[in-house]
Amino acid sequence: MNKILLIEDDLQICEVIETYFRNQGTEIDSVHNGLKALERVQEDFSEIALVLLDVMLPEIDGFTICRQIRKKQDIPIIFITARGREEDILYGYDSGCDDYIVKPFSLVALYAKCQALIRRAKGKMIQNDLECGAIRMETRTLSCFVNGKEIDLPPKEFAILKYLLEHENWVVDRETLLNRIWGYEYYGTDRVVDNHIKKLRKALGSAGTQIKTLVGRGYKLTK
Repeated sequence: MNKILLIEDDLQICEVIETYFRNQGTEIDSVHNGLKALERVQEDFSEIALVLLDVMLPEIDGFTICRQIRKKQDIPIIFITARGREEDILYGYDSGCDDYIVKPFSLVALYAKCQALIRRAKGKMIQNDLECGAIRMETRTLSCFVNGKEIDLPPKEFAILKYLLEHENWVVDRETLLNRIWGYEYYGTDRVVDNHIKKLRKALGSAGTQIKTLVGRGYKLTK
């Protein structure tokens, strides 16, 4: 699993990156349209080690694609874009990217960053279980267990629990969960989070009490 997926609509930039990476012995595929990239994201990502992602794409922008990938995958994502404003960079990181590189960039440095992130991701895969008290989650198999017994969780409840497990003992407010799970395009009430937390607690059974409500502040997962 060393293949890189390049999502970029500038064919000249694609050719330059692809040629350099292939000369280094790295497999790389490219997609040139935001809508087609989103379709590609919905497919099996097991062979993809890292995504290079432009922001300004036809039909669907890179920020949206990044958030969609993050809902399903923990693979490294690097933005490569001409949008270098501070607010764009911050928005990119908040969308879930691992690095944000502004064009023009050095191919040598880009390749080095890719390899470093891939090595780090492989190291994390060795320890891919999240655990807190009676709750354990296997992120690679998308499985969740309470006291050793596997339970079924709908996608939203699974995503909420994963985020809480990754931030054990942190106070996580509703807005953060909305942005991370539903995305910035969601315009409904933040009370939807309360409803899904309620369903999550019920699904967890006795372990549901590990999710604490802090009135006016948010939620915290504890042992």
